[in-house]
Amino acid sequence: MTTAPAAHILAATDFSALARHAVDRASRLAAQSASVLHIVHCLELDTLDALRELLGGKLRSSKEALRADAQQRLNQLTAELPSSACKQAEASIVFGNPVHVLAREAEALGADMVVLGARGESQIRHALLGSTAARLLRKKLALPVLVVKQAPKANYRQIVIAVDFSEVSLQLIWIARQWAPKAGLVLLHVYNYPFEGMLWRAGIDNKQIASIIKNELDKRHMQLFELAARAGLSASDYVPRVIHGDPAHQIMELETDYHADLIVLGKHGTHASQELLLGSITRHVLEHAQADVLVVVDPRYASA
Repeated sequence: MTTAPAAHILAATDFSALARHAVDRASRLAAQSASVLHIVHCLELDTLDALRELLGGKLRSSKEALRADAQQRLNQLTAELPSSACKQAEASIVFGNPVHVLAREAEALGADMVVLGARGESQIRHALLGSTAARLLRKKLALPVLVVKQAPKANYRQIVIAVDFSEVSLQLIWIARQWAPKAGLVLLHVYNYPFEGMLWRAGIDNKQIASIIKNELDKRHMQLFELAARAGLSASDYVPRVIHGDPAHQIMELETDYHADLIVLGKHGTHASQELLLGSITRHVLEHAQADVLVVVDPRYASA
């Protein structure tokens, strides 16, 4: 009997507080799944070249000092991992732009997940969300990207999974079960009837519009049950929620209602307008959620 190869988790750190939380969470995930943890710090030494005239002969020594400082901090970070941390952990410094470097390292390692903190050492809220994480999600990785927002106190306990019945929705459920097999699941589908606004403007009777929306609700419930069955879930494995409304708002509502510590979203699309809509939902959740956010990119539409 052959054993399945170990999964690989790539955790990026810039030594900020939230990056430390990300490494901690990645370590916990690796420990519970017997995965290999790779901790990476990206160092952009080339940015010092812009100061060549100012630094003069000290440019090389300045780069060496930054490299030595980063190595010391990386050694300290790995030494401070909890005693329950995974046994297979590697740490390295890589050089270059974080977006390109993380994509390259993830591909080279055959990583199954990339884990990032929600913002960087600069403490500018959108610094990481607006560059590294968002750009990885948009352009580089056909991999799950976990954005960590809280210090982990335990394994994930309650997960809200936003589904839309596309093929990536199955992946959301499977990946959530893979990394948090004991967590409670809430399968959420939020919809708007596509011609609802036109019906209101056309003066259609309110009861007739309500009936149309109710029929749509029933149909979506059946689709949710079918999706759960395809994912191998029994009725006791999840809570089904089908809601008529705004997706981003409803995700936030259910995060609070169910005390979720993880939100799982899919990102996919075949044309610009769909990509824009899904991107706006993802950005809203990344910015406003208190829980960690796992974004799964449909590999069919991941761009290079």
